[in-house]
Amino acid sequence: MSLETAAEQTGLPPTFIDWEPPEPPTDLIFDDGEPLESNRHRIAMNVLIDSVLVAYEGRTNYFVGGNMFVYYSRQQAMNRDFRGPDFFAVLDVADDNRERQGWVVWEEDGRYPNVIVELMSPSTAKTDKTVKKDLYERTFKTQAYYIYDPFDPESLQGWSLDASLRYQPIQPNEQGRLWCEPLGLWLGNWEGCIRREQSNSTCHWLRFYDGAGQLVLLQDEIAQAAQHEAQVAQQEAQVAKDKADRFAARLIALREDPEAV
Repeated sequence: MSLETAAEQTGLPPTFIDWEPPEPPTDLIFDDGEPLESNRHRIAMNVLIDSVLVAYEGRTNYFVGGNMFVYYSRQQAMNRDFRGPDFFAVLDVADDNRERQGWVVWEEDGRYPNVIVELMSPSTAKTDKTVKKDLYERTFKTQAYYIYDPFDPESLQGWSLDASLRYQPIQPNEQGRLWCEPLGLWLGNWEGCIRREQSNSTCHWLRFYDGAGQLVLLQDEIAQAAQHEAQVAQQEAQVAKDKADRFAARLIALREDPEAV
């Protein structure tokens, strides 16, 4: 059927009948070549990601990533308005084990991150506190948003959506930690050495704690703890063996010489 015939039958202009909604862009960029601010920022991001992987071991209906672009609109993609949270988590996602270069909202049933953490630096702090905070509140409707400067242990701040979908500050507990309702975990400072950063001294890191306030250990920390327990058990076994050997030797000595002291 020609457009003219269809127009006559429907009473609509040919241009309207021929119109199709624009397809989302397919030439998405997932790497702008910009590195994280510092090695500590990189480690801090991986610590948060790895902690959730440990805390959520056995679960598959979630996605956690960092320094990855989040695409949420056709206009944003066309304008190359890159938005890449340093850490984000999305809950209740399809269990499909897809390899994702970024988070493309229209390919994820319209799902946005439930939790976002931005690791600030002097050059990004203002944007993290204003432009990004406004975007995550009004467009993403991200339930919990946090900012933290890895070089400033007093910098942790967080906001959660209230009933009117506006951000309200999250109040810290006695340890200065902020509750992350979507993940069921606390966020707070931890002082120590991680992955050779500041190997000669300790520094502060943003870490997850479970609902009981216990630190969520990283895989290498779990391995180190297991190795330490094995060493302690081996030492205790050796002490017990030495004690048993001495007792056996004493019994043999008494049999050979009952009057021996």
